[in-house]
Amino acid sequence: MGAKSAGSNQTPTADATGDAVLLELDGAVHELTRAEAAALRETLDDTLTGREEFLRTAGVHREDGSYVVERRGADSAGHRKVFECFDALRRLYDRLPATFTADDLSATGLTGGRRHMVLRHFVEHPAFDCTLSKRQPLTARKEGVDRSER
Repeated sequence: MGAKSAGSNQTPTADATGDAVLLELDGAVHELTRAEAAALRETLDDTLTGREEFLRTAGVHREDGSYVVERRGADSAGHRKVFECFDALRRLYDRLPATFTADDLSATGLTGGRRHMVLRHFVEHPAFDCTLSKRQPLTARKEGVDRSER
């Protein structure tokens, strides 16, 4: 099956008939065996929920839609920040200047080591086009952004 088209607002539907599962997506009906439908469900579950580990941080997509940034290998709540969803983290990143420090994240309500952890997550996660430009103070720079913005 192909990816959902960019302009579609139609909600996919599914119906079981005997040994087949009929999946309607963007107006096209796809017939799957029960085994294929189960494999699709498992793939979707793994895609929608899961953990990505990077050098110092990890990102966790939870079943409830929230996204957690955590220090890799840490097991206490003090080493994680829960966002409503991944888009909330994206909006935070988009509000930051072209060059930003952990102190800039303090203005968003992040405190202590969490602001450093989130900054490092921005640098490590491929969805965010930025690099670490200085270690003291911890500073990141967005790539492809006009440097005169800050």
